[in-house]
This record gives sequence, structure tokens and C-alpha cells, in this order.
Amino acid sequence: MKIAVELPELGESVVEGMVSKWLVKEGDFVDRDQPLVEITTDKVDAEIPAPEAGRVATILVLEGDTVPVGTALVEIDTDAEAGDALRSATPQPERSVGGPPPGARPATGPRATPVAQRMAREHGVDLDAVREGTGAAGRIGKADVERAALRLAGPAPTPAPRAAPPPSPAPAARAPGRPSYLTYQLQEGDRVIPMTPLRRIVAEHMVLSKQTSPHVGTVAEVDMAGIARLRDAHKRAFQEKNGFGLTFLPFVVGATVRALLEYPRLNASVVEDSIVEKKHIHVGIAVETDKGLVVPVIRDADRLSLAGLAAAAEDLSTRARSKRLSPDELQGGTFTVSNPGRHGNLYGFAIINQPQVGILRMGEIVKRPVVRQIGGEDALVIRPIMHLALSYDHRAVDGAPANGFLHRVRELLEEAEYDL
Repeated sequence: MKIAVELPELGESVVEGMVSKWLVKEGDFVDRDQPLVEITTDKVDAEIPAPEAGRVATILVLEGDTVPVGTALVEIDTDAEAGDALRSATPQPERSVGGPPPGARPATGPRATPVAQRMAREHGVDLDAVREGTGAAGRIGKADVERAALRLAGPAPTPAPRAAPPPSPAPAARAPGRPSYLTYQLQEGDRVIPMTPLRRIVAEHMVLSKQTSPHVGTVAEVDMAGIARLRDAHKRAFQEKNGFGLTFLPFVVGATVRALLEYPRLNASVVEDSIVEKKHIHVGIAVETDKGLVVPVIRDADRLSLAGLAAAAEDLSTRARSKRLSPDELQGGTFTVSNPGRHGNLYGFAIINQPQVGILRMGEIVKRPVVRQIGGEDALVIRPIMHLALSYDHRAVDGAPANGFLHRVRELLEEAEYDL
């Protein structure tokens, strides 16, 4: 029996993935759970395993293709045995991974993605003239066709000089489907860096989030002196007990979780014409990796102690950077905390991670002079200050609850009442 292995859901709001590398070829015998293919999305690089043992019968998708969730990637013959991969009653012609099945008309012309082929037809680009693609295995992609179309268009002619006013410069060559004021004309010495598939997918999802949610931002200044003292008093014992350092992140996540219990509208999603306040609190933590940003999720964060939050954050961050996260660990977040680290600058407004309605971004912690009352008198003192910036979806959250939520996070951090 042949079974189809489909592209699964690899993260909340992820609707497609790119086949970056096949790890098997047709005719190979594979064991159950053996990785078959590497998939790239805007949130994770994942390996898709074989659901059953058998022989790889047909690879259905080429490397470099981007396909929607649910697309059949490969067929596995589960009735085959290991020895079948080494013998065949009738010799079969060899073909490259992802090539046309036996008996199909051989492909002509350069290898190009379906999107690239369609764009080339629309804009009169000869794919044979595109010497080398930037996709996997040199495959021609959308960006390659856009650059070819830009070169084909060429700069518009400069109008003839007139006495007054002086002649206008030649307008920049227009990319397909883009107005002239959005198109930059390449200059000598410019460095053209094609977007990676991951970068393109991230860009598309960020634009989608901004188009979907009316983003509003608000900022709080937080005195982290109490948290700093608490951390300094326990960090050595914490390190010895747990095997990793105690950072400021779990304190912020802990305060966020407690504030979400009081302001459930921030732990919600917009579903058609309704607002769904969620029962569970699953906090996503943004982690920067060498291939981009991913957001693994701490499940039921409201049930964890500070040490539990710290351990969960450390584990997820470590496995995110070593590409050992499972797709399930990137799904189901209800609110996100982003920590850019020591070089996070004063503050910044992050883009909401759809379909959530809020994201909290930590700024850098810097010692600053502030006014405090000491013995009934105002005094200028030095305190470690951090700015917290909240981005929220104005469809679901008004200013009063959003500001109330952020104020409550600030209060909890400045009270610094945590059990370690």
C-alpha cells in the first residue's frame, strides 16, 4: 500500500513551507520516523519523518518549491521490504530528486519554480537568459525573474534639455507590478543580496500582521532595582542547582503571566466578528537564531514557578538555536514576550504574532538617575531602568485595559516578590 506524506502544520499561522532539501531519493528504504525532507517556514526549519517503514516510491515536490500545508510531498510503499530497494525486476531509468515521474514528458528549459515561470510569461522574460538561479540547486525563483525584468526594462530615456526648467533625470526602471516611486534604480557598486526563502516568508507574514491588526503601542519605564537585588542574591545558588544562569527574562514572563490573569483581554484572539478570551496562558518567547526569529511556546505558564519559567525558557532557547524544536512547540501561543538582549536599545515596538493581540518587548537595562523619595525628601538616585513596550491590536483591546495591563506588569516587577 502506498501512503502519501503531507506537509503538516508547522506553527500557528504558518500556511506554507519550502522544500529546502530532500534527505532520501526514490527507491530508498526508510525506517519509521526516519527524516525524509527538510522544510523551511518563517518560524522553524523542520524535518518531516516517515510515518511508516517502506520504500520511497515517488517524490512529488522539487527542492526549492513552496507548497501549502496539506500538500503531498512523497509517497511511501509500506508493502516493500528492505531488500526491495536493492533489486528491481525491470531496470528503471535514473532521474534527479523531484524530477518528473517515469513516463512523463521530460522537462525542457531551465529549472524554475512555478511562480517564476508564471512571472516570466507575464513580463516577457526569457528564462534561458537567466544564467543561474538563487534558489536551491540553482533553481530560478521569483526574485531572479524580478531582477531580469528590471534589467529588461532598462532606464527610461532622459527627456531632451529645455531652457527652463532643467531636464528631469531618467526615472528608475520599474519592477513588475510596482509603481515607479517604490522602485530603486541600481547604482554601480551596489550589492544585491537576494532574500532567502525564510526571509521572504517572514516578510510576507510581517506585512500580513500589519495589514490585519491596527497596531497601537505604549511604553512603561520600570525600576528593576528590586529584581536586580533579588537576582544577585540568588544567581550563584540558582546556577549550581539548575546548571544555567538566571536572567531577567523569567521575571518579566512571570509578571506578564500574573497581569494576563487580571487583564484577560490581552490573552485573546479576534475570530471573525468575535473576541475569544483564552482559558490557557501559553507564552511565546521570541528567540533569535542564525536563520532568523522563532517563537517557541511555554505551555501553561501560569502554573509554573519562577524557576520553572526560567528552565522552560532556557530549554526552548537552547533547542531553538540548535534546530531541535518540534512543530508542536511553535504552536498555540496566546501572548508573546520578546527579549532582544543586552543590545535591545531603549525600546522598540514589535509586530504582533498573529493571531494573538499583544506582544511585549523588553528594552535594555541601563543605570539612570531618577528621583525617589527618601525620608520624605526627594533625592536623585541611580537605578537600573528598563523600558517595556507593548504592541496591541486595537480591534480587541482599548487603551484603558492595555495601559492597565502594562502598568500592572511594571508594579509586579518593581515589587519584586518572587519565590526562588
